[in-house]
Amino acid sequence: MLELARYDGRHRLKGSFYLSIAMSLLAVVVIWIYPSFSDSFEDVDEEFLQAYPDQIIQLFDIQTMTSLEGFLAFELYIFGWVILLGLYLAYLGAGSIADDVERGRMDILLSMPVSRTRVVTEKFLSLSVPIVAVNVVTPVVVYAAALAVGESLSAADLAALHALSIPYLFACAGIGVIASVAVDRTSIAQRIALGVTFGLFMLESLLVDTDYESVGAIAPMRYFDPNEVLLESTYDLTNVAVLLAMTLACLLVAQYWFSRRDIN
Repeated sequence: MLELARYDGRHRLKGSFYLSIAMSLLAVVVIWIYPSFSDSFEDVDEEFLQAYPDQIIQLFDIQTMTSLEGFLAFELYIFGWVILLGLYLAYLGAGSIADDVERGRMDILLSMPVSRTRVVTEKFLSLSVPIVAVNVVTPVVVYAAALAVGESLSAADLAALHALSIPYLFACAGIGVIASVAVDRTSIAQRIALGVTFGLFMLESLLVDTDYESVGAIAPMRYFDPNEVLLESTYDLTNVAVLLAMTLACLLVAQYWFSRRDIN
């Protein structure tokens, strides 16, 4: 069982290791520079935030810079997890099927006794390797780096944040998998996945507190809020359920689409 997922997962191990190192280094840099800013933020936090355009505050959901939690939420998690990792998982997902089709490997794979729905499912499951790896390694580094600079973080909140980010990243990967079955060219699928994912982020961010806010409900970003977890210690399991439903919907669409299309 899951031979395809295990095979692809093994080939993602090296990339997952490098991804974990890169995000851990980003976390260390963010935490290392925080003490040099924290004293000035305590007195001018409100003025500092007012200096930013309202669109930037809204886009990145900046709430406070006076605490390490608020600084991390903006500098690391909204930028690093919501945007960068969301785009990266969509990009990986976009290559999961299209790359094999483009290189002619899919014909060989489908000549074996495997269904197309199984191929899509197991290709998607292999993306769990980078998702889990980066969310296991990075929080340990974040917690240790915070202690190293004399700051404290709630280990429970930090662990919850990374656990809650897993359904979000799977939803982004699901967007990529749909793009991957829609076209044969990997580069085109990746551009589609990146464009759609970033477009959804912009849609959700810019429609907040407008008459069209409900349109942003289609964006996975609405259901993963680092500020809520780090600053308020609030874990919304309803949002997790929505993200899981989005992921399942993306997977079902990808399975149906791939099972109905011709492979050139």
